[in-house]
Amino acid sequence: QVRLVESGGGSVQAGGSLRLSCVNSGYTDGRNCMAWFRQAPGKKREGVAAMSSTSTWTYYGDSSIKGRFRVSRDSATSVYLQISSLQPEDTAMYYCATVDKLCATISPFDANAYSSWGQGTQVTVSS
Repeated sequence: QVRLVESGGGSVQAGGSLRLSCVNSGYTDGRNCMAWFRQAPGKKREGVAAMSSTSTWTYYGDSSIKGRFRVSRDSATSVYLQISSLQPEDTAMYYCATVDKLCATISPFDANAYSSWGQGTQVTVSS
C-alpha cells in the first residue's frame, strides 16, 4: 500500500529557504508521477510542482511559484521541493501526491489525477 510521508516544513522568516521531502514507504514497482500541492486557509488547493520517476521533465505552477520552487527526484520512491525566497503568501500546508502514471500522460495539477496523498507538512513564513 502507498504510504506518503512529508517532512521539512517549519517556520521561517521571509527570504528564507526550506527543502521539503516526500517518501513513499509503500512503493511496490513501476513508474509514477509525484507532485506537490499546497493549501492555505481560505484558499483552494493548488498545484506547486510535479515530476515523473524516470524523466527530466518538471512541471510548475503559476508565476508566483516558478523560479523560486525546484522539484527533484532521486528515486522512484521520493520527491523533493526546494523553496527559496519564501514569502508570507507561501504559508500553507504542503501535500505530496502520487499516481502510477507518468506526469506527461495526466494533467499534473489536477488533484483528481492522483490516487494517494500524504498528510501534509506545514510551512509558515513570517514578515
